[in-house]
Amino acid sequence: MKSLKYLMVFSVPLTVYISFTSTGWITFLTLIYVFGIVPLADFFLKVDAVNFSKEQEEIEKNNKLYSLILYLTLPTQIFFLVWFLFVIQDTSDTIDLIGRISAMGIMCGVVGVNVGHELGHRKNRLEQLLGEILLLTSLETHFLPYHNAGHHFNVATPEDAATAKKNELLYVFWVRSQIMSYIEAWKIENRRLKTSDRTWFHYQNRMIIYTAAHIILLCSIYFFFGFIVMLYFLAAATIGILLLETVNYIEHYGLLREKNKFGRYERVKHTHSWNSNHVIGKLVLFNLSRHSDHHYNGSKHYQILKSLPESPQMPTGYPGMMLLSLIPPIWFKLMNKKLQEI
Repeated sequence: MKSLKYLMVFSVPLTVYISFTSTGWITFLTLIYVFGIVPLADFFLKVDAVNFSKEQEEIEKNNKLYSLILYLTLPTQIFFLVWFLFVIQDTSDTIDLIGRISAMGIMCGVVGVNVGHELGHRKNRLEQLLGEILLLTSLETHFLPYHNAGHHFNVATPEDAATAKKNELLYVFWVRSQIMSYIEAWKIENRRLKTSDRTWFHYQNRMIIYTAAHIILLCSIYFFFGFIVMLYFLAAATIGILLLETVNYIEHYGLLREKNKFGRYERVKHTHSWNSNHVIGKLVLFNLSRHSDHHYNGSKHYQILKSLPESPQMPTGYPGMMLLSLIPPIWFKLMNKKLQEI
């Protein structure tokens, strides 16, 4: 069955399991797998730009197995997060400590944030709640209000905090995107409540609920595991956040929508996101790399996202592009040239 290939996401928790139960360099297996083995595989394997036919798309759209795989990531993420708190408490060796924190952090990004993003776009409130819980594991719940009502509306414009400008350093973007998207999330919620004559300080303000949830989670970790373990969790969550922001950086780098004669931006097209059809990264990230179609129709489920010829293509998969973005001279030389070719 076509849906079962997305079970590959659980290869990440498998490497985390090995990290938690091993010592020495093997605790870095998750890092080696996601940013070593996966990019190499994507580089050598043939890209997959095949789309479903209209008939197949309708069948796969209604296949519940695709959603079930997403749901299974929630108990997996929670289990590994709780296990992390116990195992890191008993970790004294510095190498093991760094390796296990990196493993949990990468899982926060790949599973917590990425699947939280997919479920956060669903119309069903229960699925949205599952997405919120997943994002909570990386302390990134503000992502949903801004992403859905801010980023998707302003993408590929200077008004979008999550669109990287041409020649903008990744390390500057990390700070700008994270701070500005947090501020904008509050503004979006305040405006939403104001339209129904409610004050910002209302129990239906999601940012208040999310902030309370963050505080409760951190206080619970502090109470049951102590201050040092809480710091280790913060380090893992930070890795997850940085992975998210790095993905944001590569997805729209340098792309801009034009304004019409009335001063309004053109509608979002498939040309306003970088695309990738590299096989392994595509499966592990639930087709996130078919990002152009996702922005064209944000509510479309991951399994039926299309690859279209007009979408600008990345030279390699997401993990490989993330590595390249860490080295600004190489990134600018490669991507600025591709921008000129569009």
